[in-house]
Amino acid sequence: MNLLAAMRYLAALHAHGHFARAAQACHITQPTLSNALRALEAEFGVPIVRRGRVFAGFTPEGEQVLQTGLEMLQTEARLRQRLSAQAGELQGQLRMAAVPTAMPMLLRFASLLRRQHPGLVPALHAMSSPDIERGLEELSLDLALGYSDRIHRSSTHCVPQYQEHYYLLQSAPPPACVADSLHAADPLPWAQAAQQPLCLLTPDMHNRQIVERSFASVGVAVQPAMETNSVQALLQAVGEGQMASIVPGAVLATVRNTPGLRAWPLVDPVVESEVGFLYQPSQQAMPALAAACALMAQAEWREQCLLHAGALSLVVASPTSAS
Repeated sequence: MNLLAAMRYLAALHAHGHFARAAQACHITQPTLSNALRALEAEFGVPIVRRGRVFAGFTPEGEQVLQTGLEMLQTEARLRQRLSAQAGELQGQLRMAAVPTAMPMLLRFASLLRRQHPGLVPALHAMSSPDIERGLEELSLDLALGYSDRIHRSSTHCVPQYQEHYYLLQSAPPPACVADSLHAADPLPWAQAAQQPLCLLTPDMHNRQIVERSFASVGVAVQPAMETNSVQALLQAVGEGQMASIVPGAVLATVRNTPGLRAWPLVDPVVESEVGFLYQPSQQAMPALAAACALMAQAEWREQCLLHAGALSLVVASPTSAS
């Protein structure tokens, strides 16, 4: 039995929660995965997987085997990265995640990292804050970009990157709709933004909770016209669905060159939420993570944060109000 391969299959089952999807992720058949896990159980003499018609989780013994397996895989990855760096080019995978509204910035960061280290393969995932923290704790993630105030475990380190600011985004009426880029308008109070038909992220998203708290602070309870857990769908609803939305600067920056849109910075109150990189300090010995931590402090990345996140510098169009 190949112990490392079996641990890799076990980790895939943990990540995907489904036998067929875990096998597909490992590029093997489902019977091959099942046989490897049974061989692992025979090797240790304990049941590891709770089986039924579908995957039902791990036994207590299985949880111990899984944690040891994740540590083994992490040790192997660290060794491979060190050897590749010594050979002249850092190689390996860096498992990264972001809350959906920060994904545009994580993509920019990963692109810069790849430019410096072409042998690295960033693997990017959009995840909720609880899933990010769990993934970092369980060593299934190396680095994440998320809300600082959502961290509950003292073992998770946070490096602040930018303060998220919020905007009302809406399709622009003529003549702005024929412009070649997004138009910016004067600041708009949150209470006035509530009068628009809003497409918002679903209530399980932390961004949605920030939006609701902001409206509640001015005595407004918002009933959205549409909800989605996809930032892309949200932007499409604004562009094609005659709706408005509340978006942070990192999302707004992705449509900065899109014609037919207008954005109002939201005020009264001005709301800010800290976004930072999250990781386990014990994992800094991983060369790929060390390279990412070094990039965080570099001027090129700090400039990306200033240009594409936080309080954006937008060219203000002629004074108008939300239609």
